[in-house]
Amino acid sequence: MTVADTAALVADAAGETPRRHPVAGPAPLRRRGGVAKYLGLTPFALYVLLFLAIPTLLAVGTGFFAEDGSFTLANILGIFEPAVLTTFGSSFWVSAVTAVIGAVIGALVCYAMLGTKSSGALRTIVDSATSVLAQFGGVMLAFAFIAAIGSQGLITLWLVDTVGVNIHENGVWLYQVPGLLPVYVYFQVPLMIITFLPALEGLKSQWAEANATLGGTRWTYWTRIAGPVLAPSFIGSLLLLFANAFSSYATAAALISQGSQIVPLQIRSALISETVLGRENMAGALALGMIVVMVVVMWGYSVLAARTSRWQR
Repeated sequence: MTVADTAALVADAAGETPRRHPVAGPAPLRRRGGVAKYLGLTPFALYVLLFLAIPTLLAVGTGFFAEDGSFTLANILGIFEPAVLTTFGSSFWVSAVTAVIGAVIGALVCYAMLGTKSSGALRTIVDSATSVLAQFGGVMLAFAFIAAIGSQGLITLWLVDTVGVNIHENGVWLYQVPGLLPVYVYFQVPLMIITFLPALEGLKSQWAEANATLGGTRWTYWTRIAGPVLAPSFIGSLLLLFANAFSSYATAAALISQGSQIVPLQIRSALISETVLGRENMAGALALGMIVVMVVVMWGYSVLAARTSRWQR
């Protein structure tokens, strides 16, 4: 007698009818559910394919061809020319400086927001303002700064009339690379608040209580507990801010009409400049360089974000 037969006899003796579970019933349903789950991503996949993947491949692919359609590596090697390297250096400098300033100011604002109620009026106003200001860029932002601190801006003229200080005494720096710093910081700070505030809110009160119970101070808590825990999230947000500034184009194009001091503007110059003829495909090589930088930065951000999510669960 088998084990199944013995179980059936015991069930009959107890007045129960043993339940028989089908062996291969639910499997096809699970498979169909899995396929349907992936089919739901079809619209998004088509959007990414048509408006991101294909344009990127076409843009980058042109960097490997000459004007006559022949394959060449001259455009790729052109990235290492001194003028191009200087442009990449300017982009790195602007992105790094604005990312650090935006991360520090944004982290301080997030720390100040910890003392407010999550459903209070102040938190609601800050959340709404940061969501709007983080997306406020391009020509509108450039015009706002030109109207405020341009050569004939309201703040510029007010400082000259009331204090006698001309912020553009040594030249109109707003229309050069240094002028991008305050403009980029304007939208970097709100982005930092949006990305870093959830990590600060994820700190558990039990950690502070345990630190106080063991005789630790506030300095000990932030340097030995909260600081190491928040470090991956802070660095990840910093990388996100760097990528945001490194890929910005519209604001810089509206402010800097002459020259190509950063990589996005150099790509524009390669495509439309009348003085740089015969090197339109160089734009594809520059785009490839930007993509490599962005992939490395965003990979680092994803790794740090995954590490942060472990203790936020």
